[in-house]
Amino acid sequence: MLEGILVGLTAAVTPFNLIMVVMGCVIGTLIGMLPGLGPMSIIAIMIPVAIGIGDPTAALILLSGVYYGAIFGGSTSSILLNAPGVAGTVATSFDGYPMARKGQAGKALTIAAIASFAGGTIGAILLMIFAPALSTVALLFHSAEYFALMVVGLSAIAAFAGTGQVAKALMMTILGLMLGTVGEGALSNMPRFTFGMMDLQSGFSFITLAMAMFALPEALFLVMNPARAASGSSDDSGKITGMRITRSEARTIAPVVGRQSLQGFFIGVLPGAGATIASFLGYAVERNIAKGAEQEEFGKGSIKGLAAPETANNAACTGSFVPLLTLGIPGSGTTAILLGALLALNVTPGPRLMTDTPEVFWAVIISMYLGNLVLLILNLPLIPYIAKILTIPRTFLIPFILFFTLMGSYLGQNNSTELLILVGFGVVATILRFADFPLAPLLIGFILGTMLENNFARAMQLYRGFDFILERPMTMGLLALAVILVVLPSYRGYRARKRAEGVADGD
Repeated sequence: MLEGILVGLTAAVTPFNLIMVVMGCVIGTLIGMLPGLGPMSIIAIMIPVAIGIGDPTAALILLSGVYYGAIFGGSTSSILLNAPGVAGTVATSFDGYPMARKGQAGKALTIAAIASFAGGTIGAILLMIFAPALSTVALLFHSAEYFALMVVGLSAIAAFAGTGQVAKALMMTILGLMLGTVGEGALSNMPRFTFGMMDLQSGFSFITLAMAMFALPEALFLVMNPARAASGSSDDSGKITGMRITRSEARTIAPVVGRQSLQGFFIGVLPGAGATIASFLGYAVERNIAKGAEQEEFGKGSIKGLAAPETANNAACTGSFVPLLTLGIPGSGTTAILLGALLALNVTPGPRLMTDTPEVFWAVIISMYLGNLVLLILNLPLIPYIAKILTIPRTFLIPFILFFTLMGSYLGQNNSTELLILVGFGVVATILRFADFPLAPLLIGFILGTMLENNFARAMQLYRGFDFILERPMTMGLLALAVILVVLPSYRGYRARKRAEGVADGD
């Protein structure tokens, strides 16, 4: 391994490859900030550029930089505009945007940058140490285990529900699962619930749904509340305050960063999981283990709630390279495009990549260290200027939000029907916000629903029924964990009510 690290370091620090690292990070960060585009689109566009470079090492370093740069930069629009730049930063908006509304946009961007840097760097270290061993672990996960993992993700909905909102969160999750069934089914290629519309044959777009749930309602709220939309209103979110985090805040988020770096990386290792699921699970875990006032702060501007998904999604982004490089298995749509780029460059990923072309394998890993450092250096000095977007009068900011929301939805599918879907869901989401329904569970149900159905169908076919639950101990263990995640918050709420009744009786 030491010999491989030296080979990779020698390849990664050549002037041309360093330029590729910087270029990939800059392009990825800028694209990540724009809602609706994301790493898949830009990587697909840049494949001809990468092939034109000729050197597989430099090409893969460039494309990898675009990938984790987009995840790194996607937090900006989530925090400032409540318009997630990429799917993996949806959970960032849950606490990042409330911080910005409180006038802490600079601090929120600083925490996001530091958490992203830590998650990506720790993930690169774990990738270097455990990649060969984890490739065998990834092979242990079959359809049954992935089904159980999706159930674990759905069981975390209680973490996204406020006090007394568990029933509402469950209803929104079911609605998300229902929306996920639109389009071609898992067992056949026949379209379902499309009402004869060809544009719905592939289902609803996640980007469109995310924009409709978060960005569009925010713009409508600003329109309906002139006092909130006016420049110099009582809302002080436009004021850029201190951007440094205090020692006590650093001590608060340090254990979160440590836990979510590990959890996010190992979720990223599993093919099909990815940064989006890692960010949601990271947020859910941290909210569930928080106590008292800290737990109540989640969703209202908690620094833990911001640090958790930002750490987890960047660590998962790095972890997704384990199955890609060591097994040749793409873990997400983005890594599937990267796999195609590798094959086009005559590089065959798999168990022999580390021995046949060590300069490619190790140079990519070393470039991740350098890339995360470049991203931190690029982003931290720009935070005061990026945060000033909130000083724009709300009357000008509303068209800005609407423009990027509509363009992001259209460019995601290149289909004008998406605009109608966006507006329809946006109006419904605004009504649900007025009724105090949490919208995050709907997105979780939508994201996990399709994967849950596909893996459940495959497991049922392979084992001819529900026997897969009993025959695979890992599946049983994950389902047991899901039960615990459902029961534990309810039990804690029951204990809290009993204590409150005891105090009332004592009075």
